[in-house]
Amino acid sequence: MLQSAVISRINLLHGSADLVLVILAAWALQGRIKNAWQWALAAGALVGYVSGLPWFVPLAGYLLVVGVARLLQRRVWQAPLLAMFTVSFVGTLFMHLFSLITLRLSGNPLPFGNSLSLITLPSILLNLFLAIPVYSLLKDLAGWLYPQEVEA
Repeated sequence: MLQSAVISRINLLHGSADLVLVILAAWALQGRIKNAWQWALAAGALVGYVSGLPWFVPLAGYLLVVGVARLLQRRVWQAPLLAMFTVSFVGTLFMHLFSLITLRLSGNPLPFGNSLSLITLPSILLNLFLAIPVYSLLKDLAGWLYPQEVEA
């Protein structure tokens, strides 16, 4: 609801932030979380139902975001904010390219250059602005929900 009512109304040129993508990236980067794939499936299904895109576009995009986040979480564990920025950048770029290709195949002749410069790049910038606060909030939430066990 927050994404569709508030965040999507904050525009830079014609791009808007994708709060669901950023939340999924931050949640999947938490080491103790085991259910990130289920959240990606649920979020992809819900966003696919609400948006005007075909249902498989957000589903594939969010699954890719979680996959990249899980891969980076295992590889770049010493720099979690760098991993968050990377996942947000790659996820947004993939989502927009996949959406553009899907729309072009369905008969909407969108110019690639204008779509990239007026929609994709501003959306990447807005998602990167959201990355740090969302990551810190979800890191605290994961710490509360899944506390580390103290060794005696």
